[in-house]
Amino acid sequence: MLENWVVIPTCLPLVLRRCHVCASERFRADGKFRVNAHHKRIDAWLLVLCTACGETAKLTVLERVNVRSVRSELLDRLHSNNPVLAAELLQDPDIRRRNRIALDWDNAWRLETGGSDHPDREVVDVSVRFAARIPVRPARLIAEGCGFSRAEVERLLTEGRLVSAVRLSGRLSDDFTFTLKR
Repeated sequence: MLENWVVIPTCLPLVLRRCHVCASERFRADGKFRVNAHHKRIDAWLLVLCTACGETAKLTVLERVNVRSVRSELLDRLHSNNPVLAAELLQDPDIRRRNRIALDWDNAWRLETGGSDHPDREVVDVSVRFAARIPVRPARLIAEGCGFSRAEVERLLTEGRLVSAVRLSGRLSDDFTFTLKR
């Protein structure tokens, strides 16, 4: 029987970028936007606040774009300070690259295991799905989901009793499956 685990975001991740005021490197996004129109052109920014001093920084979403080329649904979401849109934009690799930012997902996600009943089974097959592109170490997920220490997960990997088609070292943000053999 295949168990299904889901990695779910619990809040927006912190934005890693240097503050020009206090040199802190962490900003908090709360889903607020600033939109500015110049005749036929429009600019839009996602506002983020420094976690140390509260200074506001702007992450460019749209820059000098023709207003008619922007979907009205997107404009409505920008004007209504839609937090779901903020989460979507922070996930966009083009936005992150343009603004030279990275994301810190520590304490911004949880693992839903659906009440696993694997301790009494000899072989456990688990499918891990990500609700958002959250980079997490698979060893950490497996340790948390099975109630193991990370050292025990590493030992199981070394002994070949924990196997997967994907490499379980490093970080993953794509769905994967693994098998645990007792």
